[in-house]
Amino acid sequence: MITRVGNWIGRHLMITMGILVLIYMYIPNFVVALMSFNDASESRNLYQFQSFTWNNWLNPCEPNGMCESLRVSVSVALVATIVATILGTLASFALVRHRFEGRSTMNLFIFLPMATPEIVMGSSLLALFVAGGLGGKLGFWTILVAHILFCLSFVVVTVRSRLAGLDSNLEKAAMDLYANEWQAFWRVTFPLVFPGVLAAALLAFSLSFDDFIITNLNSGQTVTFPMFVWGAAQRGVPMQVNVVGTAMFLISLAVVVGGEMSSRRRAKMLAAR
Repeated sequence: MITRVGNWIGRHLMITMGILVLIYMYIPNFVVALMSFNDASESRNLYQFQSFTWNNWLNPCEPNGMCESLRVSVSVALVATIVATILGTLASFALVRHRFEGRSTMNLFIFLPMATPEIVMGSSLLALFVAGGLGGKLGFWTILVAHILFCLSFVVVTVRSRLAGLDSNLEKAAMDLYANEWQAFWRVTFPLVFPGVLAAALLAFSLSFDDFIITNLNSGQTVTFPMFVWGAAQRGVPMQVNVVGTAMFLISLAVVVGGEMSSRRRAKMLAAR
């Protein structure tokens, strides 16, 4: 009997621990989702659930300036993600597929922004903008440049890890079947690399959207969503902030689940052939 119990525990311990860790990780998300339905209009304790209401979801822009700051953050994150993903993917192909002088040095400089504290990077960029005569023009464009710079390293690392595990013989096989280089790239290489590119883009978007330190130093009078939340926290965070957090979490979850389902569907189709 003891042996059976030990075997059962041994078989189920890892999955049980994994489930507990996931529950622990997602507790803050559950709290944010719950508080998005909280009617705290008559209480000074905003994070004590008072009563259920749909008003926060029906009027997400009720706090003055919140939706404008959200629009700025989403705009910066989208543009920074697109630019950083394109440049980072090209740099990853260059680093993995080619040998050239300074390759090792380039690898070092790519990893440096990831290892540099944000306060150092933010103040350095601010000094650069001021030295370039942009001290009085800090705003959307300086935020965008800063976000592209620090997102670029994460994109390169993510896409590069995908490329490193890619078998180059697949491209050679495609060209043996009379495909030219462009056809081999778009029909073989890119579909295999695309999951890594998508993961890098999602990572870049999330990093850009929620950045505060670098943005705060280089924003001028422009207010992003994290800066709005920080400012609102001095008086009391409105419950609509939880609505935005819940919506972003659900959108991210839908993208990840949709990508996984699409990958499994393609795998089944290939297996059926």
